[in-house]
Amino acid sequence: MKLPVIKHMTQFIAENDVDYIHETLETLEALTEVSSLKDEELDVIGEIISNLYGAIEVDKEVKKGVPQKEALNGFMKRVLGSIDK
Repeated sequence: MKLPVIKHMTQFIAENDVDYIHETLETLEALTEVSSLKDEELDVIGEIISNLYGAIEVDKEVKKGVPQKEALNGFMKRVLGSIDK
């Protein structure tokens, strides 16, 4: 996951609508079913998907009143904590 990408997409959600992200996720997830995709291509799509889901989670926190910087840092701490386990 890339924090700058998540931050950028969180800003996109704030300026537009989270539904755009949900529709993009549906499209990307459907794309992963293409049998001719190479592993590297699937990795890239997977990275984009994880960043978009991260942006949705950060957006939820921001809507609860958590400052964006704090929401981003908290999200990344949760991700890194789950990786360490």
